Amino acid sequence: MDYSRLGRTGLEVSRLCLGCMSFGDPGAGNHEWTLDEAASRPILRAAWEAGINFFDTANVYSAGTSEMIVGKVLGELAPREQLVIATKVHGEMRKGPNGRGLSRKAILEEIDASLRRLGTDYVDVYQIHRFDPVTPIEETLEALNDVVRSGKARYIGASSMYAWQFMKMLSVSRANGWARFVSMQNHLNLIYREEEREMLPLCADEGIGVIPWSPLARGRLARPWGETTARTGTDIFGRTLYSRAENAGRRVNEAVAAIAAERGVKMAQVALAWVLQKRPVTAPIVGVTRLAQLEDALGALALRLSDDEVARLEAPYEPTAVAGFG
Repeated sequence: MDYSRLGRTGLEVSRLCLGCMSFGDPGAGNHEWTLDEAASRPILRAAWEAGINFFDTANVYSAGTSEMIVGKVLGELAPREQLVIATKVHGEMRKGPNGRGLSRKAILEEIDASLRRLGTDYVDVYQIHRFDPVTPIEETLEALNDVVRSGKARYIGASSMYAWQFMKMLSVSRANGWARFVSMQNHLNLIYREEEREMLPLCADEGIGVIPWSPLARGRLARPWGETTARTGTDIFGRTLYSRAENAGRRVNEAVAAIAAERGVKMAQVALAWVLQKRPVTAPIVGVTRLAQLEDALGALALRLSDDEVARLEAPYEPTAVAGFG
C-alpha cells in the first residue's frame, strides 16, 4: 500500500479510503442494501490487512449505525493511533428545529454523538457534509475550530460545494486564525468531471487534499452499461447524479471497457486508475459490499495509464449540470 500526505498536513493516509456508507443496519435510514455488522466485518478486516488505514463514514449513514459498526470493528482490529477515521456533520439526524445543519449547536452536539457511536475520544478528520446556506460561515467555522482545539478532531474537512463557497470559508478561517480545512471530499469520476473547472485547481493552489466520492459513478463504470444491482434499484440520489449524462456516460463506459479488455483488467480498475492519476487527488473513497470489489480497487493502485489511454477515456466526456451538492 502506498501512503500520501493529506494536503499540506503531516497526516499520512492510504491511497485508497474505504467508504463506509455500505455498512449499517439495513432497516435504518434509506439504504436497504447496507451490510450489517457480521457482513461488514470481513470487508473491514480485509481492507486493514491490505494496508488501508483511512476510513470515511458520516453521522447520517444508516441513522448512525455505520459509525457504530465501523467504530466497533476497527477498535477490535487495530490500535486507535494507527487508524485514520473521518466522519461528517450536516444531514438530518432528527426531526424538528436544530436537527440538522452547521449551527454551533448542531456541530457541538453531533461531534459528541459521533464519538459515542464510534467509541473513540477523537476523529482524525471531521467534515462538513455540505455547505449550509442559512448558518453564518463565521458561526460554523468558529464551532469547528473549537472542536479541533478541544481535541475532539485532529483536522477538519469539507465536501461538495461551489468553489467560491469553499474559498470564502478558507478566507474567513485564515482571517480569524481558526482551524483550516485540509481536505475536500467532492464528486469526481469519468462521467462527472465538472470539478475540474474550479474546485480541483483551487485545491491544488491552496494545498487541500482531495478525496473524491463516487469514483466509479455509483458502479456505472464497473460493469457494462445498463447492468443493475440491488443498490441501483433503490439509489434515488444516484439516479439524480447521472440522469443528464446518459449518452455521454454510455460512451465513457465503452471506452473504459475497451481499455480494460486490452489490458486484461477489470473495468473498475481502469476507471479508478484514472481518478488516482488526477491531480491533486489524494485518495479516492471506494465503497464496497463484496470482497471481490475491494480486491478490484486494490488492483487499481498498480495500474498506470498511458497518456494515450487517459486521452481516450476523457474524449467522450460532455459538460453537464452541476450535481451532488444537495
